[in-house]
Amino acid sequence: MTSATALYDLPGPRTRRRHLTYGVLSAVLIAALCGRVLYLLIDTGQFTHAKWNPFAYEGIQELLLRGLGNTLRAFAYAAVLSLALGAVLAAGRLSDHRLPRWAATAVVEFFRAMPVLVMIFFVFVALKVQPLPALVTGLTLYNGSVLAEVFRAGVNSVERGQREAAYSLGMRKTQVMTYVLAPQGVRAMLPAVISQLVVALKDTSLGFLITYEEFLHAGKLIASNLDYDLPFIPVVMVISPIYIGMCMLLSWSATWVARRQRRSPRTEGPDTGPAATGTLLPGGPSAPG
Repeated sequence: MTSATALYDLPGPRTRRRHLTYGVLSAVLIAALCGRVLYLLIDTGQFTHAKWNPFAYEGIQELLLRGLGNTLRAFAYAAVLSLALGAVLAAGRLSDHRLPRWAATAVVEFFRAMPVLVMIFFVFVALKVQPLPALVTGLTLYNGSVLAEVFRAGVNSVERGQREAAYSLGMRKTQVMTYVLAPQGVRAMLPAVISQLVVALKDTSLGFLITYEEFLHAGKLIASNLDYDLPFIPVVMVISPIYIGMCMLLSWSATWVARRQRRSPRTEGPDTGPAATGTLLPGGPSAPG
C-alpha cells in the first residue's frame, strides 16, 4: 500500500487553462478599472497646467519637505520606542513568574484593543502634551503591544529541543533567550515586524488631527489654499506615491536584511570536504580503502 507524499498534485492541462483564464479576466478587469479612473481624472481636468503649476513654487516645495521630515521624525521615534516596548512586554509575557506575566498580558491586551486615534487624542487633550510627543506616545503604545505578541510568537516558534539542549548545557534562561531562541526567532518574526512598522509609518498621518505638521497636514494646507475645483486630487496624487515609496523602501530593506541573514556565516554550516581514507580515530584501525 502506497501513501501520497506530496502536499498537493501538480495542476493538469485543464486546471492550467482555467488558471490562465482567471488571470486574463483579472488583468482585463484591473485594466478597465484603471482606465475608468484615468478617464475621470482627464475628464475633470486634473492634469491641466493650472492645477500642477503651484507645485513648482518654492514655498510649496519647502512646505512638503518640512512635512515629510516631520513624518519621518515621528516614525523614527515611534519605531524605536515600539521595538523597545515590544521587547520588554514580550519578556514579561514569557516570564516564569506570574506577576510580571499577568501585568504584561494586561498591558498588551488593553493597548492592543484601544484605537490608536483615541490614545493620541487622550494624550494630547487630557494630558495636555505637545503634538509630536502625543502622536509618538499613541503609536508606541499600540504598535509596541502588537510587536510584543510578534516577538513572543517568534520565540515560541523555535523548536522545543533547542531550548532543552541549551538548558542541558547549564545555560540560564537569559542566556537561552539571548543566544539561542531570539536569534533563531528573528527569521520567523521579521516579516511581521516590518509589516507593523509599515502600519506605524502610515499611522503618522493621524498627526494632522492634532495639528502636528506632518506630510498629510502639509498637503491639507496646500489644498485649502488653492483656488480651483477639486484641489485635493492633485495633492493626493503627489503625496500618495511618496507614502507608497516609503513603505516599499521599508519592505525592501527587510528583504535585504533577511537575505543577508541567510548568507551570514553564523547561520551557515561550515563547508566540509569528502571523506578521505585514513584512521577513524587516533590510534584506531584504518578505514577501508
